[in-house]
Order: sequence, then structure tokens, then C-alpha cells
Amino acid sequence: MCGIVGLFLKDARLQPELGGLLTDMLVTMTDRGPDSAGIAIYGPGRPGRAKLTVQSDDMAAFDGLQARLAAATGTDVSITRKDTHAVIEAPRDAAPDLRAALPAGLRVMSAGERIEIYKEVGLPRDVARRFAVPEMSGTHGIGHTRMATESAVTTMGAHPFSTGPDQCLVHNGSLSNHNALRRRLRRDGVHIETENDTEVGAAYLTWRMGQGATLGGALEQGLRDLDGFYTFVVGTADGFGVLRDPIACKPAVMAETERYVAFGSEYRALVNLPDIARARIWEPEPATVYFWSH
Repeated sequence: MCGIVGLFLKDARLQPELGGLLTDMLVTMTDRGPDSAGIAIYGPGRPGRAKLTVQSDDMAAFDGLQARLAAATGTDVSITRKDTHAVIEAPRDAAPDLRAALPAGLRVMSAGERIEIYKEVGLPRDVARRFAVPEMSGTHGIGHTRMATESAVTTMGAHPFSTGPDQCLVHNGSLSNHNALRRRLRRDGVHIETENDTEVGAAYLTWRMGQGATLGGALEQGLRDLDGFYTFVVGTADGFGVLRDPIACKPAVMAETERYVAFGSEYRALVNLPDIARARIWEPEPATVYFWSH
């Protein structure tokens, strides 16, 4: 079943509240998917710096990691630990060497200049607390609480999935042709780690954009290439997009005010947002791409 939320802030004064607002929205969706949860936060970033968010079940994997990566890349590396995750920052031009130098056992959750993804097995409230998500600030973010239907309940099976710099995707539904598409993308050199159909959807969009398509164009092409039923919420460095399949059988509702745009699988995810009583509320149309950017 699964629950999706998204929040795009127009008003910079709300940015310190992003993590708290998004967490409250996601916790409200807990009964749609209580086995695992994840949140992508887009912060301001640091000029000239790139970052990787990594995860490991073995806490010893982080011991001495900063020194090892600094030595391997020959540059300034900083690490911020958050429970089973860590955010590693380095100069932008060192990003490829940084990723190549990661020791075995560290899983990359996201890469880019602004994005941080935190996801684990467990209830949304517990996952958010583990990583202090309610205290995080940023411009926009998306979240997902999962009910596993096609793959195991694991950290790597949780959403969001990130397959390109500052890109991520969450999904409610099921893709019927993901196995064939996975094989096709892998033949074209696209890296896909899990058997989750949502990662295939994310990789497909990254692949299309790598061929020169805009996000909107990639989503529109997906209407022809992705079989099944789905609601996608996609994050990029400067905004987020929404797309429902042509049948639109999965629930979705949006709200917009002068201060924000919000998405929820159900309206109850939105009821505690500021000024929600004055928001324009609507259900996104089938096979229609919606996108907001700064």
C-alpha cells in the first residue's frame, strides 16, 4: 500500500521547520506502510562541496573512515555521523575518487551537493528520531513509509531511491515490467543495486535525463515505457515533481499556498501544515506531470 509525502517550500522562513513538518506528515501515513521508512532532505549545501550519505549496519565501518578517505583522495574530507548513516563531504571535483575509495560494507544512500537520504527498517517516527530529522532544515523534501509487496523488508529495499546526483524517487504502486527494464538499463551501464521495482523507476528517469531529457520529459516518456500502476514523487536539486499513471488508481492529494506546495497519499497527511485551511486542495490528474522549482 505505502504512503508518500512531499513538501516544497516557497517561503524561506519555513526552511528551519522542513524536517519537523515532513516528519509529522510521514508519521500520519504510518498505517499505510509500517515496515520501513525514509526521508530525503534537500539542504542549502556548501559552495564547491559534494556529499555522500552512506549507511552501514556495522558501526565499526565508520572507525577511522575520515582519515582513510582523506588519504585516498588527497583532499579535505569531513564526516558527520548520524546513527547508522554518515554524511561525507569533500570538494566537488574529488567526488568520483571519494566514492571509489569507500570501503566494502558502506552503502551509498545518496550523492550530490544538496541531498541527504536517511532510511531504515522500522516505523516512520522511530526512523526520523534516529536521524534527528525533525531538527533538519532545508528547501524541500520527500518521504515514504513502506508496506513491502515485491521484495524483502530491508534497509536497501526502503524508499527513497537515488540513482543520480541530487535525484531521488518514492513510489506507491507496482511496475509490472521492471525485470525486463532492469536488464535493459544494466546493459546500458546503469547501476541498480536491488530487486525493488522503485529503484528501476528511479534509474529509468536518471537514464533518460542522462540522454538529455528534462525531468518532465523523462516522466512523460515513462508513461509509455513503464507498465503498471504508480504514483511517483521525484526530488531534484531545485524542486520536486509528481506523476500518476494513466489510470491513477493510487490515492493522491495536493495542497498549495503562497508559502509551500505539499503532497500526501491522503489528505490527513496535510492537515497540520500552516494555513492549510486557506490552501488550494486538489487531486493530481492522471498522466499529468506536475513540477515546482526554485
